Amino acid sequence: MSTSVEPRIGHERTVFAASEFRRLAGLHLLDEPSAAASDLSLPAERGDHDLNPDLAAEVYGEGPSRLAAVLVPLVPREDGLAVILTRRTEHLSSHAGQIAFPGGKVEKGDQGPLQAALRETREEIGIASDRIEPLGYLDTYQTRSGFRIVPVVAFVDPHAELVPDPGEVAAAFEVPLSFLMTPANHRRDSREWRSRRRYFYAMPFREHHIWGVTAGIIRNLYERVYGR
Repeated sequence: MSTSVEPRIGHERTVFAASEFRRLAGLHLLDEPSAAASDLSLPAERGDHDLNPDLAAEVYGEGPSRLAAVLVPLVPREDGLAVILTRRTEHLSSHAGQIAFPGGKVEKGDQGPLQAALRETREEIGIASDRIEPLGYLDTYQTRSGFRIVPVVAFVDPHAELVPDPGEVAAAFEVPLSFLMTPANHRRDSREWRSRRRYFYAMPFREHHIWGVTAGIIRNLYERVYGR
């Protein structure tokens, strides 16, 4: 029977340490992107319809999907791993001001989702690929806006300097992995969309409102690595 990890006092330092995460990642992360990443005719394992199964037809019915990739960057700290997130600038044409992972579309020159995630991370927050150690992949995530996202989980050198691109990133910050992997912090919020109520995950942390696709990917990380 599977059981979820509920952090306890004195337990967080071990369960969220880099060495333990590496062990769990080897057991539960995907070694390669799922089939839905290479064959866009297949349904993605996860997506905006996770909490809205009645919207699945609309999620997949708004035009051809475009392949994208994001990096889920984990930084080893003395008190446990931390996750790097960004806040997008307010002038962007899509998802302005929202909390996101570094990432973007897989371009023609990219040799797959991993290279795209590394390239976007370098462009957005200035971390070179030689400071990043990929660990594996999460399930492919389909967005209502037509993106098929491949999340790449990786360790980042704790001494790497973040240099956000002011054209895309208003701020880059860290959130303790222990906070994000605690189910009690996974709210299920909702709002009206096209005259129907749509549900989504939200994980507010201090002044940062983490929700939508980013929170959905974090939830997938929890279910794959710690929720077993």
